[in-house]
Parts: sequence; C-alpha cells; structure tokens
Amino acid sequence: MIPRDVVLLATADWDNPFWTNKQHMACQLAERGHRVLYIESLGLRRPSARARDLSRIGRRLRRALAAPRPVRPGLWVWSPLVLPLQRYAPVRTLNRHVLQAALQQCTRRLGFGPSLLWTYNPMTTRLLDTEPFVTVVYHCVDDIAAQPGMPADVLAGAEKELLRAARVVFATAPNLAETRGRWNTNTHYLPNVADYAHFSRALDPALAVPDDLSRIPRPRLGFVGAISGYKVDFELLRHVAESRPDWSLVLLGQVGEGDPWTDPRMLEGLPNLHLLGPRPYASLPACLKAMDVALLPSPANEYTASMFPMKFFEYLAAGCPVVSTDLPALRPFRRAARLAQSRDDFMAGIAEALRGEGASLQQRLDVARAHTYATRTDRMLAILRESLAAPHASGRAA
Repeated sequence: MIPRDVVLLATADWDNPFWTNKQHMACQLAERGHRVLYIESLGLRRPSARARDLSRIGRRLRRALAAPRPVRPGLWVWSPLVLPLQRYAPVRTLNRHVLQAALQQCTRRLGFGPSLLWTYNPMTTRLLDTEPFVTVVYHCVDDIAAQPGMPADVLAGAEKELLRAARVVFATAPNLAETRGRWNTNTHYLPNVADYAHFSRALDPALAVPDDLSRIPRPRLGFVGAISGYKVDFELLRHVAESRPDWSLVLLGQVGEGDPWTDPRMLEGLPNLHLLGPRPYASLPACLKAMDVALLPSPANEYTASMFPMKFFEYLAAGCPVVSTDLPALRPFRRAARLAQSRDDFMAGIAEALRGEGASLQQRLDVARAHTYATRTDRMLAILRESLAAPHASGRAA
C-alpha cells in the first residue's frame, strides 16, 4: 500500500511561473487524497552574483523562518534553509544535519505518519537519510549534472546512491531511462506530459489574445519557456529572424532561467524578434492562441540529448503546429510535429506549417490528449503499488 503522506523533494520553487513535473505531481498526489509536503529547491547550482540569484536567496532566507505554508487542500510548501554550495563536502554534511532535524520537526507539526519520499533531487542521499521513509521514488526528469553551474562530479556519485536506494525510478526521456536503468532495474520510461484541460483552452473562441501579442504582426512564431543558452539555440533563432524579416518571433520566458550566465546579446537588435518576459501559467493558453507556429529551437548538447521538453505536449494541446530541432526524445512523436535536421530544414518546417501542411489539428490534439498528468500519474501509482506488493522487491542492479 502506498503511504498516505508524501514528502516531495523538488528542484524547483513552488511559485516559479513555469510549472514543471514537481508542482504538477504534488497536485496530482494531493487530488488523490495524499497529504504532500513540497520541499522547494535546495540550491544544487552554485549561485551567481546576479540580482535574480541574490533576490532569490533573500526570499528563501525570509521563508526559512516560516512554517510550511498551505497552498492547496492537503498540500504544503516548505522552504528549508540550506547553504547553496553543495559541491563542498563540509557544506553537504552541515546541510544534511540541519535539513534532517528540520524535516522531522516539520512533519511532526503536520501530523505526518510513515511517509513516501518522492524525489527529483539526485543529491537526495547526501542531504537526507532515506531509511526512515517507507519507500523512495526517484522521478528523473533531467540530466541535472549537464546543466551549467552544477557540481557534476559530486552529482554523479550521489545519483548512483539514490538509484540504488529507490524502489522505483521513473524517467522522462529514453536516454535517461537507459542510463539510469543500469543502476536500478526497476526503471520505467514515462515521457513528460501536459495539462490538456488547461492548454486546450487556447481553442476556445471566446478566449482573448493578450493585447501586446495581438499588436505583433503575423505570422507569429512562438516559444514559451526558459530562455537559457543551454536550452535554446540563439544562433538558430537569429538566423530565422534575419532570413525572414516578415516573420515575427515571440519569446515568452525569463532570460537566463537556470543559467544566469546566459548572454542574450545575440537576440538583440532584431526588429522582428520580441522578448516579452515570463507570463503567469494561467495566461499561457491565451498566449499560445496568438501563435501561428510553436517552436522548440533546442541546441544539440549533452543536456538536450536527455531532455523531453514539457512544452511539446502543451503546444499540441493548444492546437499549435510544432517545429522542433531533432531531439531524440521526440522522435517517436514525429507524426505530430516537424523535427528538423538542419537550419534550412527548420526554416522549411516553419514555412510548411504556415501553409497548413504537416499534422492536422485533430492529430495534434489526439496525441496531446493521450499524454496528460492524470493518465501518467495513474500509471506511476499502479507501477508503485505492484512494486510494493512484490515480495523482496528491489530495483537495485547487480
């Protein structure tokens, strides 16, 4: 039986404007009657001296003094105080002692009993003692060690420890499932999904497009998400903007999210490229309604080789034609989108989408409808129940 109480160790703050697996999974568990303590990011990446990082540190210091805050029925968010210099062993040791004691106090205050640890943090075993938990689920959604500023050498060893400790491992990309499966045989590939009900609101004729977007000339090519150098191919976007000045490129998101060393100068000085900043999650369907084509201009690197972009199914659920660079995780879904092999192919894919060629609206919606948080959560919990019911169940690889 799956414990009622769940400690969810996230790698994202709850109020990040672009929700990821962590927030959605916490909501899904709470909706199914679990009581969930959502622990915000513990600062794996080394902080920079940029204003955004300093502001976040200040906000976390203020929240660390407060009790877990209820955000939804059965769901609390907690911001523990840790030192964000995880590459150093003495810092990790101090963080472990402080975090362990604070977590015990926190769960007692909430009246938690025997709990499930659902973690996204590859450093989990270096930060927490996993033995007190009934069982451990590792939801591997990114190759975090490949992100800028991460202590890759420390993460590699810590993640292997976590994989051995986990009863079940879920991976969101084929490459993640293959590599993590070498250390835990009970690893399951379940791709990223979308909130179909939310994003399909873009199809509502009564939904108004934001004024600032409606003023941008069409055709509009849209991107929604973190505008960071390791996730977005700035050279490709500049090539598109310069080659087709009659196309408008609209980028919605925080520049440098997850990578404060991102240099956006390559995107500047282009009259048809519009950097409009992040938008609230609630407004994204209206924003996507404004787009004629949705883009996934990802570079080819170690990180994207194991990435399944969450926005893929969000774009499809909003009815948008999708043109992407050739990401390995998206190849099984090429019937619903254009996966480009080169710059020229990317340009050709956009032109075809604007002409109405490629996957039909119904094909796009059918694919999105089959990949929702509800359906994936049901599958995850079924796998977990089977694993807990199996005698002497262990996912540890020999």
